[in-house]
Amino acid sequence: MSEVVLEAVSKVYPGGQRAVAELSLTVPDGEFLVLLGPSGCGKSTTLRMVAGLEEVTGGTIWLDGRPANELTPRERNVAMVFQNGALYPHRSVRGNIGFPLQMAKADPAESAERVTEMARALGLEQMLDRLPGTLSGGQRQRVAMGRAIIREPSLFLMDEPLSNLDAALRNDLRLEIGGLVRGLGVTTLYVTHDQVEALTLADRIAVMNEGFLEDVGTPTQIYENPATAFVAAFLGAPPINLLSATVEAVAGEGVKLHLGRQRLVLPWTDPRAQYLASHHADEVVVGIRSDALRPTGDPHLGAVLSGHLRTLEFHGHEWLAHIDAGVTVVDPATVSRRREPEPVGAVPRPAGMAGRALSLLRGGAGRRVPAERPAPHVGAHRRAELLTRLHSRDGYTPGMDVHLAVDLDRVLVFGKDGRRVDPVSR
Repeated sequence: MSEVVLEAVSKVYPGGQRAVAELSLTVPDGEFLVLLGPSGCGKSTTLRMVAGLEEVTGGTIWLDGRPANELTPRERNVAMVFQNGALYPHRSVRGNIGFPLQMAKADPAESAERVTEMARALGLEQMLDRLPGTLSGGQRQRVAMGRAIIREPSLFLMDEPLSNLDAALRNDLRLEIGGLVRGLGVTTLYVTHDQVEALTLADRIAVMNEGFLEDVGTPTQIYENPATAFVAAFLGAPPINLLSATVEAVAGEGVKLHLGRQRLVLPWTDPRAQYLASHHADEVVVGIRSDALRPTGDPHLGAVLSGHLRTLEFHGHEWLAHIDAGVTVVDPATVSRRREPEPVGAVPRPAGMAGRALSLLRGGAGRRVPAERPAPHVGAHRRAELLTRLHSRDGYTPGMDVHLAVDLDRVLVFGKDGRRVDPVSR
């Protein structure tokens, strides 16, 4: 077993190309941590540095309490499973699984028994004498898993082991990987760009983007309480509604979020209101997931956004409604992100209702925030419309007016730097 600690770890390639920027992360003994992010975000480079296959440019990697920067891959006692399995083509299934034991000069009789037991656990017992070229993609990955597990390493490193498989095989093997690794209790770092894999496998997820750690937490925390706009947009299908808004703090009413011709109001009793008050007259990004919008017949009851139903998409178990609501959709890729690491959970300074908010409003309380300010972050990746889910299309016709009740408790607000306006605790 092993605890992994990355302490301000960086990787810069010749020519100044930065792959990982001062990444600090702790993986407790026995945890299954998923490194999640788009291609080129630095997650595989991070895994290779932990394995000793890439040299660390800056910072320190600690394995089980000792610095590992200078240790060879063999000295780190890690087992790695690659995207393509990386099997020896001239060796049978038996030879591939048993190869680590052979290199360790284990007793041949004991090794043969362990290989047979491992093959039985992976459903490969009838294929022990076959060569990798005669196996399916899923079977080859099972062999690679068996070869990694049989050496009983202190750390598993898995680099997108399912990405070359079709959807059905990915689902089956995902369940097997989760069961096997948790049964062994071995610390595991698993790299993927697939949010479904991350949400279903991980004890915790670390989301990376452009070499930086955007957020880290349990799957529920990452999905429901993301620290940045990038994380909110990266997780979830259909994608979250990210909307440009202007903040107006009004004494006696609350904080108004102006979304084009519409608005949402957070009362002063809402803890987020005091943090938003310090952003009076600023532009922010409002995130609303599609399942936080519910059709309602009363446009004047509670928090409601209204618009015209443009089109409906049939997704089998539900319909996805596209609603033109006069809002400005934000492309998360254009939201400014920090360029210096900052710990997740850093608490912004709130502005008291009687302090910052009221001082901003003196002489102008209740006035609408000017709308002529330019709206940065406008995204061209999708139309300026809201997305929401419908269980049935009965009663809905493209072109009709619709009203959506907003679950204010699930509304997320991000600043221009892409970070949450209110504190995110883990």
